[in-house]
Amino acid sequence: MAEQATTTTGTEVEFRGVHKVFKQGRKEVTALQDVNTAIPAGSIVGIIGYSGAGKSTLVRQINGLDRPSSGEILLDGKDIVPLKESQMRKLRSNIGMIFQQFNLMTSRNVEGNIAYPLKLQGMGAAERKARVQELLEFVGLSDKGKAYPEQLSGGQKQRVGIARALATNPELLLADEATSALDPSTTHDVLELLRKVNRELGITIVVITHEMEVVRSIADRVVVMQGGEVVEEGTVYDVFSNPRTAVASNFVATSLRNTPDMVESEALQSKSGRLFTVTMAEGIGFFDAISKASHAGVTVNIVHGGITTLQQHSFGKLTMRMSASTPQAESAIEEFYQTMQANTEIEEIR
Repeated sequence: MAEQATTTTGTEVEFRGVHKVFKQGRKEVTALQDVNTAIPAGSIVGIIGYSGAGKSTLVRQINGLDRPSSGEILLDGKDIVPLKESQMRKLRSNIGMIFQQFNLMTSRNVEGNIAYPLKLQGMGAAERKARVQELLEFVGLSDKGKAYPEQLSGGQKQRVGIARALATNPELLLADEATSALDPSTTHDVLELLRKVNRELGITIVVITHEMEVVRSIADRVVVMQGGEVVEEGTVYDVFSNPRTAVASNFVATSLRNTPDMVESEALQSKSGRLFTVTMAEGIGFFDAISKASHAGVTVNIVHGGITTLQQHSFGKLTMRMSASTPQAESAIEEFYQTMQANTEIEEIR
């Protein structure tokens, strides 16, 4: 696998003031509005948003399958918007694409599907065969070369799709909802493979998804889109631990599930004591404050929540019931609340 072992530096992508307007009869629909964001070379960036947010439209600008109405799109510093279609075709050989529904040719076996882009490039038969075998080994399908798509599981089909996307040694990989058709276990395996692609080959990967768990599992950075605009972006840790917009908060909540919902809150309130949900982060003095309250006679029970680690940082939310049987303990609970309020977010469930 000497050829596959060679890493690239990946492609850097930058959007500058990108607008895209579609015409629908006499109406104009704005799909992208003043998009300014950058995808660092060699990174994995998740572009997330609900249906209609503009994320797929944005990514189609990168490989020139769609052109912006205005703005610049730079690949390694070169604006590709003015390029002719013949120039774009050459550029696309450096961009791999992975699709939600795999897009495999049913009339060709696995080897034939992977070899197809190499054949279009004019690669000789012997070289094609060697390259296909390298790729099959890389994606863990060495024994499936003669199989046809209908004989494969969904996860195996996506592995073939990834191998085909890697065939021409691209420096940029676009994955459009690549795991949406897969079950959770298979999704995990495919994401592990994409991580391997990034880690071992150095390829920049752009993942388009509506699943925050995918972003959490694989990405270095996340771009949140709504209504054709980038409404929030940053490292995965920053966005997960401190989402600044409602749409980002909603996505994070679906992934972490670390605060009680309405039904759970009502059940928790049926018992005595005060309930607090504390946003956990490093350096907030939580455990010292809990210890001090316990020594003052406060009974503390963790009743909901969870802590996770992203990019070597831990964060999360814990909901606890604090009970007091003496005036001193009641004062200690209030002191705990004031201490946490000064250092992090704390909400009392009433």
